[in-house]
Amino acid sequence: MTTDAPVPPPVTQRPGQASAFEETRPAPIGRESVNLPNTVTVTRLLLACVLFGMIAYDGLWKSAAALFVFAAATDFLDGWLARRYGQVTTLGRILDPFVDKIVVVGALLFLLEKRVRMPGPGEGEELIVWSGVSAWMVLVIVGREMFVSSLRGFLEKHGIDFSADWTGKVKTTVQFVAVTASLLSLAPEFGSLPPQIDGRSWFLWTRDALLWGAALFTAYSGVTYIARGMRELKR
Repeated sequence: MTTDAPVPPPVTQRPGQASAFEETRPAPIGRESVNLPNTVTVTRLLLACVLFGMIAYDGLWKSAAALFVFAAATDFLDGWLARRYGQVTTLGRILDPFVDKIVVVGALLFLLEKRVRMPGPGEGEELIVWSGVSAWMVLVIVGREMFVSSLRGFLEKHGIDFSADWTGKVKTTVQFVAVTASLLSLAPEFGSLPPQIDGRSWFLWTRDALLWGAALFTAYSGVTYIARGMRELKR
């Protein structure tokens, strides 16, 4: 004797109502992606390539710092344009954070253990000034960015919003300031300032504090994102 299994009721969908899959699936990348905000983002990527060449070449530190500041400013510009004119696209959501990481991480990699000879404050004196960027700093920043990006992709794939919070925005700003200070410290006008504290200039102490602060706050930001992600998964 066989017993028929109960048949589940059919899923009804009201006209115009999207299914759960359709609600979580991102919009396809199409012609709407060719817009001003995304053009600004691509321009920032090209500027980053020029910046890396300037760092590798040596001797153009103030120009490299100015270019980095300009590229960083476009990070805020493209987001504002996208929201202001309603041009938020799937490509933009993918490309913008990717280019941000290329700019910061790429600059740090090129500055890693970078050393420059320059005239010292005294007559006939020569200094060897380094960028202040250590391997552990780069490791912390790269590790955080990779893990949070993977976590965001996993959560948003399941329809959970995981937009940047205040720690992510502050982290990006602190990184921008720290990299700018590192670039300027390799210019003779800043790197060879007369020593004031423990044989070093105030600028080099400030640069080191910014780099340490950027690395530590990046780690803190990563911890807050992980905790937030765990809370979302438990819901």
